Amino acid sequence: MTAQLRNVDADLHAPVEQWPFEAVLAALERGGVRSWARIARAIRTDPWGPVARKVEQALRIAQPYGVQPLMESILTSARTDRERAEREQVASRVRDAVERSGMPQSRFAAHVGTSASRLSTYATGRVVPSAAMLIRIEGTAARTPTAAGTALPDSSRPAGPGPA
Repeated sequence: MTAQLRNVDADLHAPVEQWPFEAVLAALERGGVRSWARIARAIRTDPWGPVARKVEQALRIAQPYGVQPLMESILTSARTDRERAEREQVASRVRDAVERSGMPQSRFAAHVGTSASRLSTYATGRVVPSAAMLIRIEGTAARTPTAAGTALPDSSRPAGPGPA
């Protein structure tokens, strides 16, 4: 690998994350499958991180023949996969909050100031709530009596003592 990337002042045996921009550029232009695979792994690990940004910059200025479509595809798929995982993580947090509250979803939605249908889109991951809404959802779940270990009153029975 060193011979392919001559005139680059970098330890090419170091993790790709430590390579300067010039090393990433040289690897894309003159490297081989091994260096491209290392770059691809770094992108999949951190799709918006420093290596991904260096690759984006290198692709803009050099347009390395042959490897450009591959690296663009890797960037796109890594980011799409990460976004999908993040959406599912947020949806899971919403579902968990509703479950911890012990409330029906429609009642929980009313407590956080949204509709049951909108809360459902958050819980399925079709829509990602704003950061403020996610904090409100998790805060509401934490403040409910069920979350604190106390059962909520059954809505079919009066909450207090009935008439004598």
